[in-house]
Amino acid sequence: MTPIDAAEQARTLSHALPFLRRYAGATIVVKYGGHAMGEESLAEQFASDIALLKQVGVNPVVVHGGGPQINAMLKRLAIQSTFVQGLRVTDAAMVEVVEMVLAGTVNKYVAGLINRAGALAVGICGKDGGLIRARRVTRTVKDPGSMIERELDLGFVGEPEHVDVRVIHALTGAGLIPVIAPVGQDAKGQTYNINADTAAGAIAGALGATRLLMLTDVAGVLDKDKNLLGELTVEQVNAGIADGTITDGMIPKVQTCVDAVRQGVKGAVILDGRQPHACLLELFTEGGIGTLIRA
Repeated sequence: MTPIDAAEQARTLSHALPFLRRYAGATIVVKYGGHAMGEESLAEQFASDIALLKQVGVNPVVVHGGGPQINAMLKRLAIQSTFVQGLRVTDAAMVEVVEMVLAGTVNKYVAGLINRAGALAVGICGKDGGLIRARRVTRTVKDPGSMIERELDLGFVGEPEHVDVRVIHALTGAGLIPVIAPVGQDAKGQTYNINADTAAGAIAGALGATRLLMLTDVAGVLDKDKNLLGELTVEQVNAGIADGTITDGMIPKVQTCVDAVRQGVKGAVILDGRQPHACLLELFTEGGIGTLIRA
């Protein structure tokens, strides 16, 4: 390392110091998925960043998805899947596959990456320790001909009804990093597939997290000229949906962030998980790199 390189590293650490102080002891919930999970180099960088957060006094909690991995397994098993408003219709056979992939293969893969990066991660799912009590999700659609509304049964697709964070506190208090698969169950023990964004938002709200980081495959919320919006209030989010600035798949993401903020999360950020070291850049640089949503 040259003296110039060493000086640059020292300068970087010096600039990060105020942010390290800001987030010391803070709980940061990270929703992890998309291309950041699929590309090996990005996955390893993500794991290293999560390990670093733990080592500098932050309490990261990772909630992961696994849509591509589920699709691959369903294809191998010749099981057809359909989607309604972005949610996978999940029958009894499919929910077994979803649980196997999310709470098994993907969960242990993510936890293993973090362990290899030098931290201690434990993979769990929403069924463990009664973490997520779920309820069935339904969707209402209009028939395009008659315009009559009807309710669609999505099968075993759920949403969090209650989040019991005791198991998370037990893990973080012991110096461990929880890695959570978004699978929950209802009071009768029925398993439900839960959207990872929704699960992350509910967990962040129950924890009163300092930040919810939603890693996506876009830079954040864009204005009508495709420029990144660095910060939005809840009112501005609602206005953006109403005037068409926020559209399509970004709507459920910002609504998840708004719900989390209303539940007590200090700020929720939508950012590009394909950006190397995205979590560190968001937390430890002035202004961050994504769209911050807060009350």
